[in-house]
Amino acid sequence: MDDSDGAISFDAEGHCNHCRDFLRRLASSRRRLDDGADVAALVARIRRAGEGAPYDCVIGISGGCDSSYAAYLAVSLGLRVLAVHMDNGWDTGLAVRNVKRLVDRLGLDYVSVVLDWDQFRDLQLAFFKASVPEIETPTDVAIPAALHQVAAAHGVKYIISGGNTWTEGILPKSWHYDPKDMRYLRAIHARYGTRSLRGFPTFGYRLEAYYKLVRGVRTAYLLEHVRYRVHEAAARLSEELGWEAPAGKHHESTVTRFVQSYVLPMKFGIDYRRATLSTRICFGDITRAEALAQLERPPFDAAQLVRDKQYVARKFGVTVDELERILALPPKTYRAYPNDQHFLERLYSAYRMLFSSAAT
Repeated sequence: MDDSDGAISFDAEGHCNHCRDFLRRLASSRRRLDDGADVAALVARIRRAGEGAPYDCVIGISGGCDSSYAAYLAVSLGLRVLAVHMDNGWDTGLAVRNVKRLVDRLGLDYVSVVLDWDQFRDLQLAFFKASVPEIETPTDVAIPAALHQVAAAHGVKYIISGGNTWTEGILPKSWHYDPKDMRYLRAIHARYGTRSLRGFPTFGYRLEAYYKLVRGVRTAYLLEHVRYRVHEAAARLSEELGWEAPAGKHHESTVTRFVQSYVLPMKFGIDYRRATLSTRICFGDITRAEALAQLERPPFDAAQLVRDKQYVARKFGVTVDELERILALPPKTYRAYPNDQHFLERLYSAYRMLFSSAAT
């Protein structure tokens, strides 16, 4: 990690706050997982909540390793899983194959929530034009909205997420502003969008409170309750399900690959490889020297970038030159647009104090 995270701090030995915090959480998790009772208790809780419903849990699957393994593990633990895929129009062929194999070979019931492409394209292009790092906010807000809608429709009380400390334990908040800030999303759409947002699946604090407090829907992070090693998980998924590994984390989406490997590092100085590699160093999967050697290489494959840039421009309905002009706009932060940061910080701080003992 480096000062591309404006909030980073280093101690006298050169260790950053992210690594120190991650190592403390890692030590605590390893002690907690020693006897296997942790995951057994979680599974029992999910089963009790699923009594009388057709499924114990809903799991969002993207075709990537974390969500695929969460679904695989849930099935192996005896949970009745409803798989949900939120289709925003950017899935790679590899992602489509992985989702199909996962569903078919695990025998899962499956729901695909397909976004209105013209509406979604307009909203995401607005974020490109806004010149902020949060280009993926339209996806980040649509996923939990879709999962909660499906869960509530089937009377399911638990959503299982593939999010986990093991692979995402170091991720600076300064790199990506809160996708649940609907005032921020609507401000960008009002300035740069052209289509109505009516019917678009948003997920602000009001809807979150409704689903959690009224409908009783909770999110469980299953991979937090096991010793999850991504390379071992990928090997098992490949061997048993025919799953294929994407070239990089989140590269099962074309636009995510384009944004994370090119736009963020080139325009904003945000290289997600730093966070991923730092996590792997702390986890003992790679040495610091090996990680630094990887960072010497460009974050993108030049030939793939040319193809992605052409594809992204075509999907957005602009020329490559127009896309280049949009990307060349001066970088901004969320502070350049109306937002509810201070209100949301106070709100979620109060929520954590009230419900710290419950699954969130």
